[in-house]
Amino acid sequence: MSISQQEAGPGKPEVDEIASLQIESDFGRAVVGQVAQTVVGQSEVVERVLIALLTGGHLLLEGVPGIAKTLLVQSVGKAISLEFKRVQFTIDLLPSDILGAEILDQKKGEFRIHKGPIFTNLLLADEINRASPKVQSALLEAMQERKVSLGEETHSLPAPFLVIATQNPVEQAGTFELPEAQLDRFMMCHRLRYPTEVEETEVVRRTLNLKLVRQGDGAVPQSMFDAIGDHQPLQIGDLTEAMESVQRVHVSDVFVNDCVKLINATRKHPHLVLGCSPRAILSLVQASRARAYLYGRDYVVPEDLFCLAEDVILHRVRLNYEAIAEGVTGRGLLEDLVGSIF
Repeated sequence: MSISQQEAGPGKPEVDEIASLQIESDFGRAVVGQVAQTVVGQSEVVERVLIALLTGGHLLLEGVPGIAKTLLVQSVGKAISLEFKRVQFTIDLLPSDILGAEILDQKKGEFRIHKGPIFTNLLLADEINRASPKVQSALLEAMQERKVSLGEETHSLPAPFLVIATQNPVEQAGTFELPEAQLDRFMMCHRLRYPTEVEETEVVRRTLNLKLVRQGDGAVPQSMFDAIGDHQPLQIGDLTEAMESVQRVHVSDVFVNDCVKLINATRKHPHLVLGCSPRAILSLVQASRARAYLYGRDYVVPEDLFCLAEDVILHRVRLNYEAIAEGVTGRGLLEDLVGSIF
């Protein structure tokens, strides 16, 4: 049985409108309702962002430019009153541009700490693979430890703290591919699709309804970012309560054993030169708990595993040259592994 076949069960959204997500939790419905006012489609991405928020795991989004990744993330942050910052990664970016640095105050004759954009609740690392390995490593170290050392002082990052990174899977010129050890730091990697014709029609309709923003005698056209509502239905305290509810979701021994078998199978498959680390098992279980909470359950079911396996596993494994030459794909291989276990 393939993953796509498994996903057809109850609870899996079959249409693309965000508002159609069958979220049952009050927290999830409030966020979905806010995001649906500005973002059309991409319902799966909204679900993955919610899962990342509820588990404190970081998220990697792969997709071509212009499909509302930044708009979606900013809309989620606005809905929960999270501090949001965006950094455009480039080849000349330095670690201090992200983390901050000690700066000499010439008037006072002493050093002071200047904190970088990483000191926020929700950081969008746009096109992370365009930065040098040194910058990537500095960011991912802070993601893992949730602390930053500036000078002789160590500073804790705000709580909650979440990094959502993006990368363009098509254009590779001038990029530095994230190594496997760094990719493993991301709980999930979701691959975005183009919107459907119906969704694109709705995007155009909403854009045509935008007005001008006047600045003195001049004016500029509104963008979809200007359309993000000021209403903030949730606060950080609501997110904390939802995270506590996720921790109470029951995970059976059978479910844990299924996750362990699936991850172990990636380490033994002849077509894989690299399998998943133990961190993948933890990510799969925690993400499943968050998904169960969003859909109104206090226990996980196999459907949670089937739905999340691709996002949790595929960016952690590597096909060998023989498998690539034979036309084997990561998704097809994962379907075989899931079918052999269930």
